[in-house]
Parts: sequence; structure tokens; C-alpha cells
Amino acid sequence: MRENLIKKYIDTFNHNDEELYSQCISNADAETWMMQNVPVFTCNQPLFEEAYYFRWWVFRKHLKATPEGTIITEFLPPVRWSGPYNSINCAVGHHLSEARWLKCGRELIHEYVDFWFKGSGNQYAYSSWIIDAIKNYAILWSDAEYGVQLLPHLVTFYQEIETHHLTRYGLFWSNDDRDAMECSISGSGLRPTLNSYMYANALGIAYFAEQAGDSSLAKDYRNKASLLKQNIIKYLWDSEEEFFKVIPLEDKDAQIATFDFKQIPKQHNVKELIGYLPWLFGIAEDTHARAWRYLSDPMCFHGEYGLTTAARDHLCYNLPSEKNHECLWNGPSWPFATTQTINAMIASRQNKNSSLKATDISRELLTYANSFYRNKADGTKVNWLDENIDPDTGEWLSRKILKDQNWPIGKGGYERGKDYNHSAYSDLFIRGYCGIHLSDEGLLTIDPIKDTTLEYFSFEDLPMKGDFISVWYDRSGEHFGKGVGITVLIDGKHYQSKNKIEISL
Repeated sequence: MRENLIKKYIDTFNHNDEELYSQCISNADAETWMMQNVPVFTCNQPLFEEAYYFRWWVFRKHLKATPEGTIITEFLPPVRWSGPYNSINCAVGHHLSEARWLKCGRELIHEYVDFWFKGSGNQYAYSSWIIDAIKNYAILWSDAEYGVQLLPHLVTFYQEIETHHLTRYGLFWSNDDRDAMECSISGSGLRPTLNSYMYANALGIAYFAEQAGDSSLAKDYRNKASLLKQNIIKYLWDSEEEFFKVIPLEDKDAQIATFDFKQIPKQHNVKELIGYLPWLFGIAEDTHARAWRYLSDPMCFHGEYGLTTAARDHLCYNLPSEKNHECLWNGPSWPFATTQTINAMIASRQNKNSSLKATDISRELLTYANSFYRNKADGTKVNWLDENIDPDTGEWLSRKILKDQNWPIGKGGYERGKDYNHSAYSDLFIRGYCGIHLSDEGLLTIDPIKDTTLEYFSFEDLPMKGDFISVWYDRSGEHFGKGVGITVLIDGKHYQSKNKIEISL
């Protein structure tokens, strides 16, 4: 059953694929690698099951052997703006969130993170929440010792960003392009992106400092995080529109003319999807919950094939670039941002500090999974992942622009964005829909979304605190024969509940 299930999907993906840029694991070796490393997942919803295996099939394409160990790439073809070995740190947080669920996750993450902090990787090229992602890995794998060993490097990383980006206002300045969100409506300034990332990174350092027994360092970084949270809420929250926004600022040392959003020029005063990042990292509070109403609003962020990156009702929404730039963040849906937003929804549900319903998460996960396709010229529908997508038609936009330009070599060449590894999916589904969550304190919670879409699911060999667990959910109790609700197998012991399971590990 297990072998046949994975083989069925791999055969289809391989058959429909034009394998252009093979790295560590070719299509011919994909089945063997996935059998050895990917937790086996089954469910009654073919779309979710197919998306799960497709995303892992894409992910393994990006494992690249280098003299410094295995790294995870973003683009498959070489691009001129990358670092050593075609590395880019932009989506490292997404890479780590996915990789931690692999059975080889420990070894892979050690080599990949070492490349950024001890090797030749440029961890400063783009904004990232890398320390937070390392912490989340360490909790899942019970590997805090690794973060403790990295602690001097993590502190240096934080201090370097403080030096170059911290403003007189107690907030970090960032360029939208260096946030990997070029051609945005809001532009550069005090943005929810880097500020939220650095809040999470500070707490990550505090966590590892506590594990190391360095209470003084832990206190310093908890204080940094606390002050940053206060300033994010004080300055970036627009109380009239009830949303976190960007305060435009030309550079780090410039002076802000006004913090009053009503006085900010209309062409830059905008609701953007990045306004949900404060929920992802636990910054937003109960008083901010009304911001979630925009997510399903067809005049704001809602799209049939994905969430728009900017509000539809803004005067600059989806304006074409003067230079026909292929990477626009003024409206097109980006899986990078969709991943962040669904993550924010999951965090809100876990923290119980929003008006979101569980069905809101399932709706966005369903829309997201439904976007992983492309209709070929002959009408064939194939699995596909690229850079950004038209939220209304499902066409991959960067691909269309680059194809119309005859695939310029200077921009990455033929099918640059094919199999683009710039987002996550499996992590979202495991934690979001299936509700599998391990807290900092080691409390395992399994609380699936109980709607009509998912009647049953199972996972075999999910990494958990240095061991592997299996989980079954069966609404009727008839599919797996293990009873109604949730069953978990941990270290030879079965736990069962109709609704929700909590176990201290």
C-alpha cells in the first residue's frame, strides 16, 4: 500500500515533467528518496494528497551537494543574483520549516544551516526569520544543543542587522526588494516584514541562551523583543483601517515626516498581505483581530487562485511595471506570502487571539493546493509550481512575462521559475489542517480541522522529539478501524480521543 501510493504519484509527476536541471536526486531516484525520507500521508481528499507528494517531489529537486555540505536551492537554473552554489537566503525560513519533517531532517538542516553561519553563504542578502526557524526545528527534534552551539553566530547575525537597519524609532528599516518583495506599493520603510522577523529572531536567541544557561543573554534578547513588539504595535498599526502597514522611509537614517497614516501619500498608504505577519510570530493581540475580515473580502485580498499581495481597492493595485518587470508585489499572488499568511492563521488559531474560524484555514489551504497546476498549450493539465500567479485566472505570471521576452539568459533563461522553491506546503498542512503541534514546553497537541472536506487522514513516521510517531484521524471510525476520532502511536503506546489529544513528551 505504502509503496504503491508513493509510486503512483511519482510516476505521474515524472511522466509529465521536463527535467531541465537535475541536482542531487534525479527524477529516476525520486521514488527511492521519498520512500526513505517523506512521512507517508493518506487522506480521502485527492487534491490534498496529490499536493503533499507533489511539493515533496519538487523539494528534493533542490537538494544540492556542495563542498560545504548539502544545501537547499531556490532556483534550479543558475541566476546572477544568487550566492555561492546558486544559494539564496530569502526563503530559508520556508526551507527549514519543510525540511524538519523529513526523516533525514536533522542531518540536512545541520549542513544547510552551517552553510549560512559557518560557511560561505550570505545570510544577510535578504531579510529572514532564520533563527526562529532553527528554534522550531530544535523543538521538534529535541536538538536545542545545536542552537546552543550556534549561539555566538546567531548573536553576531542579530547585531549586524541592528547596525545596518535599526532606526532611531526603535524599528528596523528595510528595502522592499531586500524583503524579496520588489515593486511593492508601500515601498521601503518601517515594514511589518523585517520587524516581525527580528522579533522572532530575538526570541529564538533568548530560547537558546536559556538552554545554554545564560540568563543574562536571554533577558537581553527578551527585552529587545518586548520593545520591538511595543513599537510595531505603536507605529505600524493603522487604527482607522485596523491593519498593520508600512511607514514609508527612504533610508535608515532619514526622518519620518508623520506617523499618521491619514497623512501618508495615498500611493503608498496600502493594506498588503505582509500586514498579517505580526500574527505569525505572536506580536498581534486580541484588539487587532478585526484585521482578519479583509482576508475573505473580494475587494481586498481574496482570489480564486490565491491571496493578492496588495488590496484590490488600492489605486496602484496590479499596475504594470514600466520595464515589464516579472516580479511584481503590487497584487499578484505569491506562494511565498501565501505560506506566511496561512502560517499566521495557524498561529492565531493556536493562540486563540483572532476571529478566525478553522474553516477559514481549510479554505485557504484548499485554494493554495488548487493553484499547483498549469494548463499546457495542448490542454493538458499538469502539476506546476512557479514564482507568482494571477489570483483570478491561475496563470503563472512571471513565467508568462519571461516567455514573452523569449526567456532572457540574464534573468535565468528557459523556465527559470519552474519548480520554484520559495514557499512551503507540507508544514502548513501537517500543522494547519491536521493540527499537529509541539509547543516549546514539549506538549504535543493534535487537533484537526473537523469540516466536511477531510473525513480521514493518516501520517506514518512523523519526526517528534527524537522519535517518530504515527497519527490517524477517522471521523466515522470505519476507514482505519481504530475508533472514532484521533489515534496516535508513540513509542509503542496508543492514545485515542474523539476530538483532541494533548500529550506531554
